[in-house]
Amino acid sequence: MMAKKPPKPAPRRIFQERLKITALPLYFEGFLLVKRSDYQEYKHYWTELRGTTLFFYTDKKSTIYVGKLDIIDLVCLTDQNSPEKSCAKFTLVLPKEEVQLKTENTESGEEWRGFILTVTELSVPQHVSLLPGQVIRLHEVLEREKKRRLETEPPPIMPAEKEKEPVQDDVVAPDLMPACFYAVSRKEATEMLEKNPSLGNMILRPGSDSKNFSITIRQEIEMPRIKHYKVMSTGKNYTIELEKPVKSPTQKKEVRSLRKIHTRHEITWKLPP
Repeated sequence: MMAKKPPKPAPRRIFQERLKITALPLYFEGFLLVKRSDYQEYKHYWTELRGTTLFFYTDKKSTIYVGKLDIIDLVCLTDQNSPEKSCAKFTLVLPKEEVQLKTENTESGEEWRGFILTVTELSVPQHVSLLPGQVIRLHEVLEREKKRRLETEPPPIMPAEKEKEPVQDDVVAPDLMPACFYAVSRKEATEMLEKNPSLGNMILRPGSDSKNFSITIRQEIEMPRIKHYKVMSTGKNYTIELEKPVKSPTQKKEVRSLRKIHTRHEITWKLPP
């Protein structure tokens, strides 16, 4: 059975109307079956990936979206086994909800996975089955998204000379960082843990927004598994975004709380080789 042809883009007039709602760049579009936490069943939407946001429309010609989903803080994308061989199913695991997606065919499923992971991880995934032309599109989108983020980031505020002496309470001094801290990206942290499991299975690293932090861990309960957690600043404290947020007075205690409460003592420090 031949794979279905990818859906044609929305008419130019509709595209122009949607630009009046958001200026976010359009990276990919097509039909998706979506099941959010408050849905009883899947809903069929024409979906646009603009920046790191999914916009949902009732059909291809609608000019007003009926819902949207910000996926910039995507924790992971997990595949689901589907009895329907002609479609692909996967779940977007976000800090506050899990969203199930289903595509009309496996080829479009691979494309959606590729584009979503590219814009959220800021790297082209290596484990998707795409044609060379599709991979080239992913690289083009990656460069556009990097440029967009640089242009939208607010300029740093330079403090006055007299304000340089006081030390802010919510700034973590380098000598107070735990031994598992590495200034690496999400992808680099994953590679470090996979290549050197004997050296530890936790890395604390800078967050994607350059203001907060993230934790990458490697667990081996039934099979090796990489997980990522956000560590958000809440003033003088830090909160790890889990099913039940954990609060600690310092960042080092935050890491130890995660290890003690949420991982059954399976986490060890990632030490320098």
